[in-house]
Amino acid sequence: MTDITNTQAAENQKLKEAYFTAGQGQLIWQRFKKNKSALVGAWVLIALILSGIFAPFLTPYDATIAGRDKDYLNGAPQIPQFWDDNGFSARPFIYTYERSRSIKSNFRWVTVVKTDLEDRRYVTFFAKGQEFKFLGMTFDRHLFGVDRGFIHIFGTDSTGKDIYSRTLTAINTSMAVGTIGVMIAFVMALAIGGIAGYYGGKIDAVLQMITDTVKTIPSIPLFMALAAFIPDTWSAEERFFFISMVLGLIGWTTLARRIRTHLLSERNQEYVLAAQLCGASSSHIIRRHLLPSFTSYIIVDLVISFPYMILSETALSFIGLGLKDPVNSLGVMLQNVTSADVLLNYQWYFIPVIFFIVLVLAFVFVGDGLRDAADPYSDSK
Repeated sequence: MTDITNTQAAENQKLKEAYFTAGQGQLIWQRFKKNKSALVGAWVLIALILSGIFAPFLTPYDATIAGRDKDYLNGAPQIPQFWDDNGFSARPFIYTYERSRSIKSNFRWVTVVKTDLEDRRYVTFFAKGQEFKFLGMTFDRHLFGVDRGFIHIFGTDSTGKDIYSRTLTAINTSMAVGTIGVMIAFVMALAIGGIAGYYGGKIDAVLQMITDTVKTIPSIPLFMALAAFIPDTWSAEERFFFISMVLGLIGWTTLARRIRTHLLSERNQEYVLAAQLCGASSSHIIRRHLLPSFTSYIIVDLVISFPYMILSETALSFIGLGLKDPVNSLGVMLQNVTSADVLLNYQWYFIPVIFFIVLVLAFVFVGDGLRDAADPYSDSK
């Protein structure tokens, strides 16, 4: 009994030593792992990000008009199955269909599914399909396909484009817009907040006036004016980078204020005075001494900023002020669900909405988890 007690005491002592000698990153990770919702959100977020990055391989067809199925416009989702009235199949399959529209159906598409055994179309994996470029290399293999014809597990839109392919591609586009916007906002916040917090005085007053001015600019009227300014001759890529830059140029104010507040309280600390006496320049002190003491909070703020950037892009594209076809983004896809006709007849158009909600919630849970983990007093709550 005494040996067991001594072993437990030694283990507890090792845990205490590991806790007090751990770095800031290790402590944040240990606290983050205790938050189950944040951990689940992190795994979901990683899965969505990877699905967007590898969308050309994970999707069977091109997300643009080049990959459309002209014979299956506004088509319902085709769910692979393993058995039916004809018996069991070890290979998943879908059935061949015929479509027609007439005055009897108010000229809507009517799909007739052929359920004979010879009309089965079997799902194949690592199927050969349309070529795509990834990391500068050309590939023609996709995760899945069918031995003949098309398969649309999320259905198709009014032009015959595969909604599953468009959804994964849209995730990647919206993430790219958010990343560019966050990076621009991050650099501006570090520069303006760092200079204002370190120097103070008149420089701080001028920079705070600029920050307050940017913060009070109403976003919707601003984007309405910019939408009128953007020429119709701009390509989708030019519009993409323009929207990303504007989101970044108006999204830096909150982080800049936090950095300024932190540096105002830290600039008179002894380690800063020691660096000044050693002849270190102001930029060196800010970059190597002051900002690293605030790193965890900066990272948390960046993660929390992502969903707001994505929401901004989605909202702007949804009201027609942001990205437009042929760009595939979540906001562009949400434009298709605004009509009553879609709500009544083509409910599969709402599938991208589910992915959008899950993506934003994953960012929110991860951001909240990181914020609590970076708080040194969170364990005492």
